[in-house]
Amino acid sequence: MSASSDSRFGALREQLADAATAFADSPDALTGILAGMVDDVDRALAEELEIFPVSHHSPSSALAMVRRLREKQPKVIYLELCEDLQPLLTELRNCELPVALQAFASDLAGFPAGSGPLSVIAPITEASAEYQAIAYALETPGVELLLVDRSADHVFQWQSPPDEDGTATAPATDADDPADPTQVDEKALHGDAVGLEIGDLRPGFAELEAYLLHHGKVRHWSEWWDQYVEQPLIGADHDTYRQVMVMIGSLFRRLRPTDTARADRDEDRERFMWTRMREHLASSGADPADCLYVCGAFHAASRVEQFGVRSTAPFEITERTGTTWRYGLIPSSHSAIEAQFGLAGGAVSIAAATWQKALTAGRVTPYRLAGQAGGRKRPARKPKATAPAAAGTATAGDRLSGFLATPARPGELDEAELLGWSVDIVRLARRNGYLASTADAIAVVETSVLLAGMRNRRRPTPYDFADAAVTCIEKDVVPGRRDVRRLCEIMFGGDRLGRVGYDALPPLARDVHDRLAPLGLDLQKRTVQRALLDLHGQPELQPCSDLLWMLRRLLPPEAVRPIMGERRLGERSVQESWDVAIGRHQRSIIELGYEGVTIEQVLEQRLRKAAWDPQATAAKALAAVEDSLLYLTNRRFTDELGARAVQLLAAERTVDDAPEVLYRIRQLLAYYRTSGTAELPEWCQAFVTTGYAHYCTLLPTAFVDDETGLRQVAAMLGFLMSMESLAMALGCDRAQLELAVRQSHPESPAKVALLWAAQSQLGQLPLTQLRERCTELLASPLTVGAFPHYLSGFVQALEPVPTLAPFVVEVLSAAFGQLPDPVLLPWLPTLITTLREQAGELVPILVREAGRTFPASLPALDSWAPPWVSAGAPAPAAGPSSGPEITRYAMTGPVPQLLTGFPLTAGAVADLFDCAVAPPADGRSAGGGLSTGGRSGSDQDGDGSTGGQHRVELVALLDAHPVPAGAAATLLGVG
Repeated sequence: MSASSDSRFGALREQLADAATAFADSPDALTGILAGMVDDVDRALAEELEIFPVSHHSPSSALAMVRRLREKQPKVIYLELCEDLQPLLTELRNCELPVALQAFASDLAGFPAGSGPLSVIAPITEASAEYQAIAYALETPGVELLLVDRSADHVFQWQSPPDEDGTATAPATDADDPADPTQVDEKALHGDAVGLEIGDLRPGFAELEAYLLHHGKVRHWSEWWDQYVEQPLIGADHDTYRQVMVMIGSLFRRLRPTDTARADRDEDRERFMWTRMREHLASSGADPADCLYVCGAFHAASRVEQFGVRSTAPFEITERTGTTWRYGLIPSSHSAIEAQFGLAGGAVSIAAATWQKALTAGRVTPYRLAGQAGGRKRPARKPKATAPAAAGTATAGDRLSGFLATPARPGELDEAELLGWSVDIVRLARRNGYLASTADAIAVVETSVLLAGMRNRRRPTPYDFADAAVTCIEKDVVPGRRDVRRLCEIMFGGDRLGRVGYDALPPLARDVHDRLAPLGLDLQKRTVQRALLDLHGQPELQPCSDLLWMLRRLLPPEAVRPIMGERRLGERSVQESWDVAIGRHQRSIIELGYEGVTIEQVLEQRLRKAAWDPQATAAKALAAVEDSLLYLTNRRFTDELGARAVQLLAAERTVDDAPEVLYRIRQLLAYYRTSGTAELPEWCQAFVTTGYAHYCTLLPTAFVDDETGLRQVAAMLGFLMSMESLAMALGCDRAQLELAVRQSHPESPAKVALLWAAQSQLGQLPLTQLRERCTELLASPLTVGAFPHYLSGFVQALEPVPTLAPFVVEVLSAAFGQLPDPVLLPWLPTLITTLREQAGELVPILVREAGRTFPASLPALDSWAPPWVSAGAPAPAAGPSSGPEITRYAMTGPVPQLLTGFPLTAGAVADLFDCAVAPPADGRSAGGGLSTGGRSGSDQDGDGSTGGQHRVELVALLDAHPVPAGAAATLLGVG
C-alpha cells in the first residue's frame, strides 16, 4: 500500500481501532473487520480502472451515475450484466420501462434432465444506474458498452439449488396484497425465472438485519436502506458516494455466513469480470483512465487475486454447454421487481418518486434512449465538451471520516408536501369505498409527524405516512379490493407496468399480432377486449378463430378465453365470442417466440415432445392426436402421433390409464367414422388390434391384482367388448377374449360381479343363472353384507355391458324391497359411498333406466308389476329373518350327494354351529329322501354307524347357510 494511501485513511483506521478496543469484548476480531473495510475502500479507490459501485434500483446510485458520466465522459463502460445479453440493449428503444432482459432455454444439453426450462431475467428501470449507463453509451457516439459478467449458461452451471448467488430468487414478502388479485397477477410477470440484479446489498446474517431494523425503528430492509443510505447519499459528491458504497459493500461482504460454495461463486464472478476487462483492454488498446467499471458495491470490495487491470493471475473460463439459448425482452413492473428480490411493497415506486424529485431539485437531466415510449419527447441534454477527469479520483482525500462523523441531517418538515399526500390519499380512499373525510386527512398529517418523532426523524418518510394512513383511514374494514397501504403505493407512483414494443417482439409474437389484425383489437393494451366472430357471415375470420384456439391451448387461461363457442372433434361453431388479454400476458407469448417462428410450429413441437417423453403413456399420445386434429391440419403428423400411441400401448405393463385410453379412442373412432373418410387410418386399425390382444393378455392378471382398480378392469372389458366387432373385422380372434375371461378368477366381490357380467355378455352365463346368483347373495347372511360391493361391480359393468342396466335396476329394487331394515340400513352408507367413489358417472344411467321402468304416476303404482316378475322370472328370495319360520333350503344338485358321502363330518359341523332341530313331521328331510329322524340303531350311515341325528342337525345347518354348502360341494367335485 502506498504512503499516500496510508495517509489518506490512516486517521480513520486509528479511530476505528480505538473504538474497537473501547467497546468490543474481543477487540482483535472487530479491529480486523474495521481495518479490513478501510483497506477494501483504499484498494478500490487506488485501482487504475475507475470502479463505480452501485446498488440495484437505487435513485442515489442513478443520480451519482448521471453526474459522473457528464463529468468523466468515459469512452468504454464495463457493466456487470450477463455478457450474452448484449444484443438486447439496442431493443430497449422500442420498449416502455420497466422491462427485463431475458435469456430462455427449453432444449437443454449439459444440464440434468427435467431441470428445464431455464430462464434468467435482469429488470431495468429508469431510476437505475445501469439504465443511465446504457442510455449514455448508446446515445453518445464513440462510446463502447461491454457486458462483462458470466453468461446465462454459466449462471446455471455455477448455481447450487435452490438459490443463485448475488442473483436472488427471493420469495414475495409483505409486498403481497391478497386483497388485490390484479396486483398478485402483476407480481407473476417474471414467472419462475432467476433474477439478476446489480449490487445486492443486504446483510447476510438474519440476526444483523433484525438488529438494524430494530434499532432503526423500521419494519423492512428497504425502509432501512432508504432512511440511512439513500437519503444521506442523494446529494453527496462523487468521492463521498464511492467511498461510502464500497465501505457498505465491504461490511456486508465480511459479515456474512461462511458459505464456501456461495463465496466461491461470488469470487468466480469477480475473476470472470476482471478477466474479460483485461482481455478487452489488451485487444482494443483502450486507456483504463477512459474506462468506467460499473458493478455492485459488493463486488467493488473484491479481494481476489485477479483484481485490477495490472494483475497477471490467470483464470480459466469454462466453456458453455450445448444448450440453445434464446433472448428477448419481457414486460416487468414495480411489484414484480419487489416480489422477485424481496423488497418491501412500494419500495421501487418510492424510489422512482425520489428519483424524479431529486432530478427536479438538482436540475439534472438524465440520459434517455431516443424515441423510447413512455418517456420525455425531447432528448436528453448532451454533455458539454469539457476535458474528461482522468485519474484524479484515485487521489481523492478521505471523505469517509467526515461522512461517518457527521450525524444524518434530513430535511426539515415539508408541510406542503405532507398536506398534499394527505389530501391525495383521502381522495383515493373515497374512490375505493372508504368513508374518509377532511378530518381523516388532518389525522393522517398529525399521526405522520408523531410517528416520525417517535422514530427519531425530523421529517416523515413515505413509510411513516403509509403507516399513519393505515391507522387513521383503514381502521378494521377493507371495503374494496385495495387496502390503504396499496393505495399509498399507487399515490407515490403506482405499480408502473412496462411494455415491449412491436419492433422488439420475437417473430412469433409479431406474427400473432399481424394475423389477429382483422379483429380490430389493440393487442398492446393491457385491458381485456371482447372479440366477436361471425364465421358464417364473415368466413375470412376463420383463420383468426383457428389462431385463437391455438393460443388458448398454449397460453395461460386468462390470456384468451372463449365466452361463446367451442371446438371439439367434428364440431365447429358458426359464432364465437372471445375475451382477449394478450397485452397483459406479453411474457407468455414472448416465451413462445423462443420456441419457434409460428404458433403452429410451437404447438407441433409441444405435442411431439409430450408423445415422445420418457414418461409418456398411450393416453397422453392419444391426447396429442386429438389436439393435432383440433388445431393442426397435418395428416402426416397426426399419423405419426397415432403410431407412437400404438407403440406405447404395446409396451405398457399396467392398465392404470385404461379408462382414459377407452374414452379417447372412442372419440377418435367416432370422429373418423363421421368425417367422410373411406376407411380408418392405419394407426387406428393397429391401435384396435394391438389393444385387443394387449388387454386380453393382461385381463386375468388385472382381475386378481389388488393394485388394479375396478374402474381399470371395467375399462379393459369396455375396450374389448365395445370394439369386438371392429377387432373381428380386422382379423382378431374372439377366442382370445373368451379364454381370457375363463382364466380370470377374481376374489373381491366387485370384480366377481364384473366377471359375471362379462360372462353374461359372452354367453357363458345365462341371465337366469346370474339372477339366481344374485338371489343367493341376498338370501345368505354371509354375503348380504358385501352386496354393495357386488352392486358396484355390476354398475361398473355398464361400461362394457350397457344392456345390463335393466338387470341392475331389478337387483337393486329387489334388495330395497325385500331386505329387512336391520340388514338394509347397515350397508346402505357403504353402498352410497362405493357408488359415488367408483361409479359416479354411471349412476345416471341407472337413474334413467329406473325412470323408464317404474311408473310415472302414483295411481299407476298400485297396479304396477315389475317387468322381471311379469316376464316369469323368479322373484328374489327374502333375506334372513328374525322370525321363527325359516324357509327350507331345497336340497337339489350336488349337496345331497355331499351329505350322503360324508354324514359324520357334516353332522359334526352342525353340532359345532349348534344347529340341531327336530325332524319334520313327515319324517323326511328337505333333501328329498334324506331321513331326518333321531339317532337310532336302525339309522345307518354309509359306514354302518348311526347318523340320523347328524342328518337332523345337518338339515338345520343347510337351512341357515345354503350357499356355502353348495359352494363346498362344487369345490369338492361332488355331483
